[in-house]
Amino acid sequence: MSSVPQPAELTLRGIVLGGAITLIFTAANVYLGLKVGLTFATSIPAAVISMAILRRLPGATVLENNIVQTVASAAGTLSAIIFVLPGLVMIGWWQGFPWLTTAGITATGGILGVMFSVPLRRALVVEADLPFPEGRAAAEVLAVGSGSRAGEADSARGLRLLAWNGLVSAAFAALAQTRLVLDSAGTWFRVGAGATGIAGNLSFALIGVGHLVGPSVGAAMALGLAIAWGGLIPLLTAAQPMPGAGLEAWVGAVFRQDVRFFGAGVMGVAAVWTLVRIAAPVLGGIRSALAAGRARAAGAALAVAERDLPVAAVVVVSLALLAPIGWLLWTVLAGTPLEGEALPLIAGALLFILVIGLCVAAVTGYMAGLIGASNSPLSGVGILAVLASAALLLGLFGRGTDPEGTRALVAYALAVTGIVFGVATIANDNLQDLKTGQLVGATPWKQQVALVIGVAFGSVIIPPVLNLLGTSFGFAGAPGAGPNALAAPQAGLISALARGVLTGDANWRMLAWGAVAGLGLVGLDAALGRLNVLRLPPLAVALGIYLPMKLVLPLVAGAAIGTFYDRWARGRPDPELALRMGTLTATGLIVGESLWGVTFALIVYLSGSDAPLALPGSEAQGAALLAGLALFAGATAALYRTARRSA
Repeated sequence: MSSVPQPAELTLRGIVLGGAITLIFTAANVYLGLKVGLTFATSIPAAVISMAILRRLPGATVLENNIVQTVASAAGTLSAIIFVLPGLVMIGWWQGFPWLTTAGITATGGILGVMFSVPLRRALVVEADLPFPEGRAAAEVLAVGSGSRAGEADSARGLRLLAWNGLVSAAFAALAQTRLVLDSAGTWFRVGAGATGIAGNLSFALIGVGHLVGPSVGAAMALGLAIAWGGLIPLLTAAQPMPGAGLEAWVGAVFRQDVRFFGAGVMGVAAVWTLVRIAAPVLGGIRSALAAGRARAAGAALAVAERDLPVAAVVVVSLALLAPIGWLLWTVLAGTPLEGEALPLIAGALLFILVIGLCVAAVTGYMAGLIGASNSPLSGVGILAVLASAALLLGLFGRGTDPEGTRALVAYALAVTGIVFGVATIANDNLQDLKTGQLVGATPWKQQVALVIGVAFGSVIIPPVLNLLGTSFGFAGAPGAGPNALAAPQAGLISALARGVLTGDANWRMLAWGAVAGLGLVGLDAALGRLNVLRLPPLAVALGIYLPMKLVLPLVAGAAIGTFYDRWARGRPDPELALRMGTLTATGLIVGESLWGVTFALIVYLSGSDAPLALPGSEAQGAALLAGLALFAGATAALYRTARRSA
């Protein structure tokens, strides 16, 4: 009996197109991340661009489009390595970014991230009940855009709804850049002897993500907000005299210097608990993968959706990468006071990368399933990784080394953290992409190969972009930085932490209190599970504490809106159609703002201005805020009313 031919999937033109999109998205993401400390998700914009191009070519399929967005999203996500590596310039260890070392750290960490996440696919994507909001959104974009839903008379209607919501979302984000309306506001006020505030972004993308993550994650993040802004900040500001800079600066400083470390402590405990909870499914996934490999070796035919990269290949590639990683770490140590200790240092670092890398791959993959890759606090993972690596070095060398030796230890901790961070970023993205692939019927091993290709593309382009920006602007806090230096806030924080651990001035008090609170939140979630009521995932609570309120508040609002909409949809004569229209509405909101993020990043890069679209005479803050609030609320109501009519 002849086999059924498989549709085109991992094609040369798809890889080339994904690589071309990668070059643009990665460069834009590197600049935006260094400038303002934020990067944008590239998966959905890449899917939209891919469909617009491939639909004009013969034989294009939804699976080929999926490969394009997989390649592009891997490289775009890998650009988050800028949260670590500029720290080596900031401490004066590097004068620029040596191409081979920078690309090597980025590539080896990224490929390890792909390898480590292969056995996690069955546990987190197939078996775990995680929402994967952005993965589902990307799948909706691909499925509706390709018209691949067999027998659906409403595919054209769904595509129109998706496009309309995307257009409104992008238009509002673009209008906000003119300063005619404000898309971010906050108010700060006294609470007894202390202070706190309320702040939020008017972001349709965050509303859409909130809708997709659902009520449990939304409620958990709301609890995190209450802990941070209703409890910690009023207490901590009351204990610290207000500087002369004003309420906002006072509250902001306490949040950055204390509350974020508390959140990192909660995140550490929540991450360990997450690992404990998913350990059995992960081991089951590994066993399933081994069984699938044995069945394939015996000639058994496996379903396309079950074909991961063979476990033997994963193990061989992972172990083979240890040699180039060891050489990269040697380049950091060569010619320093630590050169004589290179062998134990490199051996310990390789073991650290394997063990901690596997752990962070599981945690960041879980984060992607919980709230989406673009909202995962990867900088928090970087904080925990650099604390762990610096603490390990502290245990080996103590604090008695000379200043040059201490600086070498800081640089080594940052290099090791860079590789672990590459694992974290790619595992975070990989699991999301594999969820998209599962929903559209993709072949897992082909996506995993595409992710490795995406990592290679990103690793090639990131070093020259970093060198260009470092030469043109410099980085705040680096030797010789000029007045237009890029802030690179995460890299500054992570390098300061490494130095703080090795010199003794890290914020251990808040990290410890956060860990204690994390234990309590784990107990609370377990009790709610026994009572069979709404769960409050501890990791989501940690995110609510750690992330700025302006990001969390609209996400919580989106979760509430999505909950009310879904409750209405389940009472319709065709609940599946009504729920899908809600998902497409949320997806469109994410797509529009994401595409605008790409466009605006390029405009900023080409113009060299922070506000290239700001119009003269648009400084009336109060009127612009009221206009923004009214327009945002009215548009949100109108868009969901349209979704209800479509259902």
